Amino acid sequence: MTYLFDEPSEFAADAVAGLVASQPDLMQVHGGVVRSAATPEGQPALVIGGGSGHYPAFAGWVGRGMGHGAPCGNVFASPSASQVYSVARNAENGGGVILGFGNYAGDVLHFGLAAEKLRADGIDVRIVKVSDDIASNTPQNHRDRRGIAGDLPVFKITGAAIEAGADLEAAEQIAIRANDATRSFGVAFGGCTLPGASGPLFSVEAGQMAVGLGIHGEPGVRDEALGSAREVAQMLVDGVLAEEPARAADGEAGYRGRAAVIVNGLGTVKHEELFVVYAHVARMLQARGITPVRPEVGEHVTSLDMAGLSLTVVFLDEELEEHWLAPVDTPAFHRGAMPGSDAADDDGNGDVGSVGAVRWEPGVDPIPQASEESRTAARGISGVLDLFEAVCAREEAELGRIDAIAGDGDHGQGMAFGSRGAAEAARSAVSDGAGARTVLVHAGEAWSEAAGGTSGALWGAALIAAGNTVTDRADVEPSQVVEALVAGVDTIGRLGGAAEGDKTMMDAALPFRRVLLEAFDGTDPAPAITSAAATARDAAEATALITATKGRSRVLGEKSKGTPDPGALSFSILMTELGAHLR
Repeated sequence: MTYLFDEPSEFAADAVAGLVASQPDLMQVHGGVVRSAATPEGQPALVIGGGSGHYPAFAGWVGRGMGHGAPCGNVFASPSASQVYSVARNAENGGGVILGFGNYAGDVLHFGLAAEKLRADGIDVRIVKVSDDIASNTPQNHRDRRGIAGDLPVFKITGAAIEAGADLEAAEQIAIRANDATRSFGVAFGGCTLPGASGPLFSVEAGQMAVGLGIHGEPGVRDEALGSAREVAQMLVDGVLAEEPARAADGEAGYRGRAAVIVNGLGTVKHEELFVVYAHVARMLQARGITPVRPEVGEHVTSLDMAGLSLTVVFLDEELEEHWLAPVDTPAFHRGAMPGSDAADDDGNGDVGSVGAVRWEPGVDPIPQASEESRTAARGISGVLDLFEAVCAREEAELGRIDAIAGDGDHGQGMAFGSRGAAEAARSAVSDGAGARTVLVHAGEAWSEAAGGTSGALWGAALIAAGNTVTDRADVEPSQVVEALVAGVDTIGRLGGAAEGDKTMMDAALPFRRVLLEAFDGTDPAPAITSAAATARDAAEATALITATKGRSRVLGEKSKGTPDPGALSFSILMTELGAHLR
């Protein structure tokens, strides 16, 4: 249970503000935090991030020997592309950027979009996705797995390599090697509760444990009887060591039976319990001829108050071990003593916090001139977004309930946050005299920013694409309404990479698109939208019969059957309301 918060929607931002207030070595910027001291000129900037709710990950790892900055999304939701871009701009100082994050669809999308924008600015960007969770894919597809507690060693090793002088290319390569050497496996005994929610995202029956947990409130991939601490440790060790690599021969470089070991608490399991488990883990590893190197036992990558733990093992070679053991100094992770100061102190007064003055702030785009006809259309668009806000607020609990079964539990909240942000941005743009295109673009950017996550990015991109089908100089014709909806669906498909049958939003959006184009008679779009929305609703309900292969439900496999995809359902609901509104 999350007890202490003000507005649930502001919980993540409030937590970041409090962290920065308590840590003089951190500075808050738009979207997250960076070191107070400027990145040394020419040094690659390691920007690590994801959703909030995982502290110490990720903002707690910003400091010398580890991260240079951390974009912080809403609870369990990816930071938006603009947040990632802002933090990276403030952290980068001529050496390029490594964007590091757990391999989740929303993070892949938002960090990827930010990378494209940074590259357009002439900044060299490399992307490293942590994929250590053995429960989420096969050994042959290791790089397509989820990232869980493996974030800690991968980012620690990469940050140490950068501190030791690695350039961008070398740092990227060692990050990839660290990820390829890292395996994790976890179990949960109970779900976490989002701020303001009345109950946990999932429950585990007494005497049972969920095996193969995720860190965004996902239940395990299967349930098993809860054994003793020794039995749980044995299961975790056996799972991770099933992928132990071959050992190098004497005189050869490579893995030689030495491993970084992390027993990670998810938020409720206490340190004493973790130590009991680690005692078994250490004996089991040593029995197999594996020497634990500087083990870590505690809370490193949490999931609010989830009751659970995970085991991470990094199969070390000499270079990985050197960087694993190197000093580090962050708010939540300390080891050894860092040499020298973080950056040159220009005035010599020791006020390091003054060195890293914010170098980049997001600007406010001017409102282009608009015709009266386009401003009238913009007011109508704003009204539609007001409707979407009300509908998403109405459906938040139900979409969250469905997503807790077929996904990770945050879809209802994400849709509520995103639609609210879009509606507010649209109203503001209309009050400033914006036309139709500008209102849609501002609304799209705000939806992505406010919601985070995969659906936030996709809905935001869809609104922006819709905006590019109209102008600020003319009215919106009926055919353009249809064109805008088609452009939005096409953009969702292109960016999300899903097709019908994958159990995603596209299972409703593509049938909607087909019927919309078939039914539109060139005059009033409302009947065509209504007909297409009915087809989309049927298609969304039919996703209950599908085993997910992509999207939020992918890692649950057969467990996702029996429940419709929340993204497909929310799409069909909004299109149904749009058709009724336009009639």
